[in-house]
Amino acid sequence: MPTASARHILVPTEQQCEDLKSQIEGGASFAELAKEHSKCPSGARGGELGTFHKGQMVPEFDSVVFSAEVGKVHGPVKTDFGYHLIEITERS
Repeated sequence: MPTASARHILVPTEQQCEDLKSQIEGGASFAELAKEHSKCPSGARGGELGTFHKGQMVPEFDSVVFSAEVGKVHGPVKTDFGYHLIEITERS
């Protein structure tokens, strides 16, 4: 079964998500922004979600993690929880 590792930043608005993405693309630390802004408990760990199997995350999240380019920041991705920036760190 496919597995992946990722980190994410969860925020309430699409605009905030876009702003954070611009900061990351400008050289800001993903982990530091996650610690400062993410509404998910994983923010305290720099957004690290660890390794998980396909189907363990909500479908919108899974779709990105198991199909998009590894090592890039993707998003905003809208789920029932809010808006995510997702960085896929590994996939097998």
